[in-house]
Amino acid sequence: MRRLAWLVLVSSLCSLGASCNQSAPEPAAVDLPSAKLRLTIVRMATDLFLQRFNLTLKVQGETGCSTSTDLFPDTGYTGRRNVYLAGKGMIYVVGQFDARVIDPQTCQATLSEFRHLDRQVVFLGSFDMDSEKRWTYFPASQRPELGFEKR
Repeated sequence: MRRLAWLVLVSSLCSLGASCNQSAPEPAAVDLPSAKLRLTIVRMATDLFLQRFNLTLKVQGETGCSTSTDLFPDTGYTGRRNVYLAGKGMIYVVGQFDARVIDPQTCQATLSEFRHLDRQVVFLGSFDMDSEKRWTYFPASQRPELGFEKR
């Protein structure tokens, strides 16, 4: 009987551990040769059990410029960020609730209102969770553009 209780306890702890969020930062990165930039979005859990994460965008340019900015947090499956190439070589990182315009010359990431974004853009890919809920980057060739739900 004690052995059975021990096995049940170990099994419960293993399944509980699998359902917990990791406290380590989860970076996902993409190199954008056309813009001469490397974008990294680091996801960090803020709750042990709920799907809550802080997101930080890091931009590095070939010219040596770099910047880092906090994005709107993922407050429950709203972390996906679509990446677009816009006019004049600008890069857009667009989420459910925020949009950043990145200037490849200076690496500056500016918060922008959605209505000020160009509509003629090229979808490059998405930062999102994979089927195992790991944070990753999906290029457009691997996964088509997904829209955002209206709330």
